[in-house]
Amino acid sequence: MPANPSRGEIRERYLKVDTSNVADVLDDLGLPDQGLSPDFVPMPVGAGKLAGYAFTIRGQMTPFAPGGDAEKMKACAELSTSDIAVWSGDGQGVCYFGELIAIGMKERGAAGALVDGGVRDLKWIGELGFPVFARYRAPVQSIMRWKVNAWRVPVFLRGATIERVKVEPGDFILADEDGAIAIPAAKVIEVLIAAEKLTAKEVAIRDELKRGLSLAEALDRYGHV
Repeated sequence: MPANPSRGEIRERYLKVDTSNVADVLDDLGLPDQGLSPDFVPMPVGAGKLAGYAFTIRGQMTPFAPGGDAEKMKACAELSTSDIAVWSGDGQGVCYFGELIAIGMKERGAAGALVDGGVRDLKWIGELGFPVFARYRAPVQSIMRWKVNAWRVPVFLRGATIERVKVEPGDFILADEDGAIAIPAAKVIEVLIAAEKLTAKEVAIRDELKRGLSLAEALDRYGHV
């Protein structure tokens, strides 16, 4: 790996590894609780892989007058290339954003969104080619109901093995068919290198199996993966 790989280079390399391998590496590093709740799913189905740096946005259920959420727009205006917009805040039954906000995030160069809440306009977001993983879908807008109150702050997302996973600005988010996981910023490169090695090992095992090697023989040769 180059001495100082760019965010874009790191992101492209993460797109070539699986969340399952990243989870195994994190286990080996003593970080067993970085997996996010299985409720996080691609919306729409087939939305594509999610990889990038966490740009955190926090909100809460707050009745307010009609007219939009100025803080939400300010937060989205700060997104940049290779960012994942990470939305948190215990919204109940409402969507945090829809097609138009997704267009704005994509225009800013964001690589996708991870939403601990709801989204809408799934058909149009799918056509936009902007990968989104969220907990639920909802037609009900957030205006008058849910409001952004901070961004670029630590947030706590629903976890897989613990109740909440802390995600800091600059942590790395990876999500695919198996689910979503958060990689602490200080471990991003170390985890990537180890996951790439594990991925290469799995590719070698698949090739051997296709050539007739039995699973028992493959495990004897390569060890557990």
